Amino acid sequence: MNLTLKIWRQRNSQDKGKIVEYKVTDVSPDMSFLEMLDVLNEDLLKKGEDPVAFDHDCREGICGMCSLYINGRPHGPKQTTTCQLHMRSFKDGETIYIEPWRAKAFPVVKDLAVDRSAFDRVIQAGGFVSVNTGVTVDANEIPIPKEIADQAFDAATCIGCGACVAACKNASAMLFVSAKVSQFTLLPQGHAERKSRVEKMVAQMDEEGFGSCTNTGACAAECPKEISLTNIARMNREYLAAKITSNNV
Repeated sequence: MNLTLKIWRQRNSQDKGKIVEYKVTDVSPDMSFLEMLDVLNEDLLKKGEDPVAFDHDCREGICGMCSLYINGRPHGPKQTTTCQLHMRSFKDGETIYIEPWRAKAFPVVKDLAVDRSAFDRVIQAGGFVSVNTGVTVDANEIPIPKEIADQAFDAATCIGCGACVAACKNASAMLFVSAKVSQFTLLPQGHAERKSRVEKMVAQMDEEGFGSCTNTGACAAECPKEISLTNIARMNREYLAAKITSNNV
């Protein structure tokens, strides 16, 4: 396959940035999208040019690092992570536009790499269980209905890639935050801090500059782990219940 790549190049967060065109040849349809970028970078290095910076780590669809906006969609034309997207999803001779996530809370570090530490600060604000549980007990000693366990597990599959933010016209992080709130709220271990948790995490989300949710559903449509919008509804209920009895008005 021979492809034309139009890639966003930006030296740092202060640089204006621009789209630069590159040609890649003899791309195997079995390559992953990131392997194709590796080939491009090898060619650029041979020419003495600066390689394209992009985030990646496990390349197994687990870590959530591969944050690329491909042809106008987070992670590309399929509902999967960029590292699990293969070049057979494109046509020979196609032009592919590659950009970083676009959000105030995700400033560009360089080229296609963005700073997503805002997600870390949201988790640090309340995404934990700190109650003293005493000695370690067997997990099976705490009975949890299967339906509840399944819902908590589904929420916990969120990998924090930020595709929901990139897909949302408001750059909202509601799907991510609600998934993290849900995975703790649903389980009995997280009940002790459920009210303070949702208050702190929502407050931190707003402080980071994420937009508001207007329920368009674009986040769930692009989420590679298919996190459900029901988590947003659950978080809204948790937040309202917390505020009714809260001293943090």
